[in-house]
Order: sequence, then structure tokens, then C-alpha cells
Amino acid sequence: MAGVQRRLTLRTRLRRDKSLLLMTVPAVALLIVFSYVPILGNVVAFKDYSPFIGIADSPWVGLQNFARVFVDPNFYLAVQNTLVITGFQLVFFFPVPIALALLLNSLVRPAMRATIQAVVYLPHFFSWVLVVSVFQQIFGGAGLLNQLLASRGWGGMDIMTNPDTFLFLITSQSIWKDAGWGIIVFLAALNAIDPAQYEAAAVDGANRRQRLWHITLPGLRPVIILLLILRLGDALSVGFEQLILQRAAVGAGASEVLDTFVYYTGVQNGDWSYAAAAGLVKGLVSLGLILGANKIAHLMGENGVYSKS
Repeated sequence: MAGVQRRLTLRTRLRRDKSLLLMTVPAVALLIVFSYVPILGNVVAFKDYSPFIGIADSPWVGLQNFARVFVDPNFYLAVQNTLVITGFQLVFFFPVPIALALLLNSLVRPAMRATIQAVVYLPHFFSWVLVVSVFQQIFGGAGLLNQLLASRGWGGMDIMTNPDTFLFLITSQSIWKDAGWGIIVFLAALNAIDPAQYEAAAVDGANRRQRLWHITLPGLRPVIILLLILRLGDALSVGFEQLILQRAAVGAGASEVLDTFVYYTGVQNGDWSYAAAAGLVKGLVSLGLILGANKIAHLMGENGVYSKS
């Protein structure tokens, strides 16, 4: 009887949500076709794949491609650059949207808040080609900065082609382009905090800094932890387009990351199986990072990406 009741309940819910379910069908179909079906292609990592004979007829080589990956110094260079860039941006980029959201939330006039948010959010719609071009026009060899320095009799600055400043350059580009996107999430979290808590704290004599520390930041904590977990899961995927556009200017030693390594190895050199093995290693490590970060979130009392069973 209980099973029949559950079936009837499910049928009723399906009938009730029929319109919503139909609306999700195109999105689910795209997800399956472009995200889940390509997973089957990872089998080429275990084969000596040739596009001329196809996946089925390519000879099976087992873990040979993975053995090549783990002894390739270029792979470890790409891993090192990826981790350095990710770690640097976690420290200097990740807090920027939080700080901007707190600043905007403190503004009294809604019109001023909306204007500033729109201006900061606008670069998110720019392509990386445009972003790099803007920075080139400002910080390039013939850019505005060097022209200003030359007009004052000072020497020019080599920023766009200097490997030593490349880490600061790409972080600055990421902040300018995507900080406004992160503000939206944190502003929504700030709006979800009960205003009565601020009023009660003000009555008790708490100043602005104390209200920020004891009410605002704890209210943002679940969102911060969730986004940090997702960022760690995506730690090995740093801006492919951003880096490949500037790779020739600074060299592979400073700009080679796992995504560009897989591209140049697999697409440019035609070593598809080797590139697939490197990409699979990257995916497994990313999965481990997100599971580990989620476990830490559970230990801190937060739900993370998924709740504890």
C-alpha cells in the first residue's frame, strides 16, 4: 500500500510540474550531449588512438599513456604554473568580490549602488580578446603608461611581455573582468540576512565593525565556503583563452598551464591519447580537491556542495 501511495504521489507531482519539467528538457538534453556523452571518449587515454582508424580499431595500450604523463617534465611545469596561478588568485582575487559587495551594501542611496554595480559588472561581458587588447593599449610597449613615462623623461615599463610580472598581470585582468560577476552572489547573500539582527546589535551598542564581524561575515560564511569549494574543484582549470592569447608574449615557461598543455600536445601535435590521459589525470585531481574541500566544510558545520548523508 505504501508503494502504491508513493507511486500515486509521484504521478501527482509529475502532473503538477509537467510544464516546469518540459522547460528543463532542452537544458538536460544539452547537458547530456555536451557533458556526459563526451565522457565516453576518455577511453582513448587507454589506447594508441588515431582519428584515421577510429576509437574502436585503435590498439589498446593500457596505462602506457599515463606513464608518459608522469615522467614528462613539461607536464609538471604545467601543473606548477596552474597551482601557482590558482593559489595566487585565491588570495588576491577571491576576496575582491566580497569586499566590493560589502562596500556596495553599505551605500545608502540605491541609485548610486545600482550605478556602481552596473559599471563594475560590465567588463564581464567583454571577451578575453578585448580585455587583453585593452591592457595592451594601456600597459604595452607603446601603451598609454609608457607614453606618459616617456613624456616625463622616465624609462618605459615592460609589463605585457615580462614573465616576472605575468602573474600580477593576469590576476589584474581577472579582477577587472570578473569581480563584478561575483558581487551579484554576495549581494544576494547579504540581502538574505535578517535586518532585525543589525537593529538588535545597534540597540546593544555594537558599532559598525562589530556588526560586520559578528553578523555580516557569519551570514556570508556558507556562500563563501560553497564558492571556495567550487573554485578549488576548478583549480586546475585556469583561463585557457586568457593565457593562450598571451603565451607568445611571455613564453611557455610562465604561461603554460594544464589546459594549454593538453591543447598543444593533443591538438597541435596530434598526440590525442597522451593529451586525453593528461586531461583525465587533471579531472581526477579536481574531483579529489572538491571532495576534500567539501569534507572540510562538513567538519566546519557547513553543508558545502552537498549535505552529509
